[in-house]
Amino acid sequence: QSILRLAEMCRGLETEEEKVLPFYSSSLVEEEQRDSRRVLEETPTEPLAQAMWDSVGLERFWQRFSKAKLEEKALEQEQEALSQRNQQLRELLRQYLAGISASWEELGDPNPL
Repeated sequence: QSILRLAEMCRGLETEEEKVLPFYSSSLVEEEQRDSRRVLEETPTEPLAQAMWDSVGLERFWQRFSKAKLEEKALEQEQEALSQRNQQLRELLRQYLAGISASWEELGDPNPL
């Protein structure tokens, strides 16, 4: 119940795009979609199927949760790539600064750039 309450609270924070567009577009053809709708509309008879039927309301929660986790992983990868690029740029800057600052001893040595 607390998850459903939190989902209701989060629904108010959705962007317009999230309210209008579905999270995932279906890869099923029309006939497969009809079959899946028909199966979902049937009342389950097995205990496991009944338990799954009871948790259908959590489907949007799990879609949002999965989307958030995927975005989190993508951001982590992007942060790692940016961190590596930052290190490369710092090294280039260090080399550049070493190249433009010359002491009398270094004037005799070859320029690193």
